[in-house]
Amino acid sequence: MAIAKAERLMNLALCLLGTRRPLSKRELRESIEAYVEAFGPGPGAAFGPGRSALSGSSAGSEDSFNRMFERDKDDLRELGLVIETVENLDGEVGYLARRDSNRLPPITLDAEEAAALGLAAKVWQQARLAGAASGALQKLRAAGLPEDVDPYESHGALEPHIPVHEAAFEPLMLACRDRRPVVFDYRKATAARPEQRQVEPWALECWRGHWYLAGWDRDREAERVFRLSRITGKVRSRAGKFRAEVPDVVTVRETVASWAGERADGTALIRLRKGAGYPLRAKAVAARERGEGWDELEIPYGHGLDAWLVEFGPDVVVLEPAELRADVVDRLRAVAKG
Repeated sequence: MAIAKAERLMNLALCLLGTRRPLSKRELRESIEAYVEAFGPGPGAAFGPGRSALSGSSAGSEDSFNRMFERDKDDLRELGLVIETVENLDGEVGYLARRDSNRLPPITLDAEEAAALGLAAKVWQQARLAGAASGALQKLRAAGLPEDVDPYESHGALEPHIPVHEAAFEPLMLACRDRRPVVFDYRKATAARPEQRQVEPWALECWRGHWYLAGWDRDREAERVFRLSRITGKVRSRAGKFRAEVPDVVTVRETVASWAGERADGTALIRLRKGAGYPLRAKAVAARERGEGWDELEIPYGHGLDAWLVEFGPDVVVLEPAELRADVVDRLRAVAKG
C-alpha cells in the first residue's frame, strides 16, 4: 500500500510539473493510471477497453476520487511541492506546479565551507557511512562545488578520525535514528559474565576514542550509558514504541566524564606498576618513584573513579582515601566471585 501511494504521488507530481497549462481534476483523473484503476476514467470520458458507461459515473466513486485527490494534493504540498490553483475563463479550476517555483536555488560553497564538508567526510572514512559521504560530496561537486577546492585535501595538521570498530555501532545508530528499542548482552567492568539489557537508545557519542550509547534501561527504569566495546553478541531490535520520554539534550560525554573521575573534588593516592596505566599517568598531578617497579601517583578523585581503577587490575594499588580503597576492593571481590 505504501509503495502504491508513493507511485501515485510521484505520477501526480510529474503531471503537475510537466504541464504548461493548468490541468483540471478530470484531466488528472484520466491521466494517472492509479486513479483510473481505482475509480474509472471519470464522467464524460470516452469508452475504451475496460471501460463502460457506468465506470466512474456513480456519485460514490466521484466523491471517493475527490477525497483521495485532495489528500494527495495536500501530501505533495506537505512535501514541499508548490501547486497553484488556477481558474480559467469558463470557471473551471485547474492545477499546475511551475518549474521555476519548485526549483531549488543553486548551491554555492566557498573554500572554507568545502573544507568543512571534506573534514566531515573524512571523519567517517573508516565507517560504513564512507560510501554515502563520498557520494554526497560528488553530488555537491556536480552542483557547483568550486573546481579548485579538493574536499579530501589535508588542511593543516587537523586530521579527524573516529574509530568505529564495534559491530554494535551501526545497528545502534539506526535504532537511535528510528527510535526502536533494542536488546543486547552487556558485560560491566566489574562483572565476569554479560547480562541482557533492554534499552531505548537515545544517542551515540565518541569520547576518549571509545563509543558510548545513552538510553533508558527498561529493567532498571533509569537512564544509563553503555560502552560499545562491552556489548557482546548481536544487537537485536524490538517492536513497539519508547516508554520513556527522550530528553531534549542527552549528556553522554558529561556522564562518562563523571564516571571516569573527570569531575573531581579531591585527589587520590595510588601505587602504579612501572610501564602500565598510561591514562592514569596522563591525569596525575604528581608522580614519584617508589622502587621495586612501582610509582606513586596523585590523581583527581571523583565519582566513578573506583570503576575505572578496577580496569587496571593488579597494576594499581589504592593507598588513599580509605573509602576509595574499600570500593575498589569490593569491586575486585565481586569480579573474583563471578
